[in-house]
Amino acid sequence: MKLREPMPELAGATEWLNGQVTKDELIGEKPTLFHFWSISCHLCKEAMPQVNQFRDDFNDKLNVVAVHMPRSENDLNLEEIKKVAAEHGITQPIFVDSELKFADSLENQYVPAYYVFDKEGKLRHFQAGGGGMKMLEKRVNRVLNEVEKS
Repeated sequence: MKLREPMPELAGATEWLNGQVTKDELIGEKPTLFHFWSISCHLCKEAMPQVNQFRDDFNDKLNVVAVHMPRSENDLNLEEIKKVAAEHGITQPIFVDSELKFADSLENQYVPAYYVFDKEGKLRHFQAGGGGMKMLEKRVNRVLNEVEKS
């Protein structure tokens, strides 16, 4: 997916945990951070406290949606997804993407991966991998600052 392309529909979830959101609910008022993770991904679990910190620090300014993307058959166990989400404090909505439909719509192949969309729903930043949380924070802040100026 290229920068400035519009957010795809949130279609194809095999399950939603912690509530469901739609594209229409995410666009208009505030930017959105999608973070892709998997229960078998060590780096995802390491990054989760920082993602949760974003969620809490920018609660009224940023939509945060977790996307669980399986990497193997073992990652399809819904009860295990619920358990790991609870262990790691994931209280934001979780799009369970067991058929990879949302991942495919973003052309995403990675966990962890982060997509930042501005309030109009245009992709502004993408990154994958365990490091780079400072860069992600800078990009989120840049998009948030645009909202405050408009």
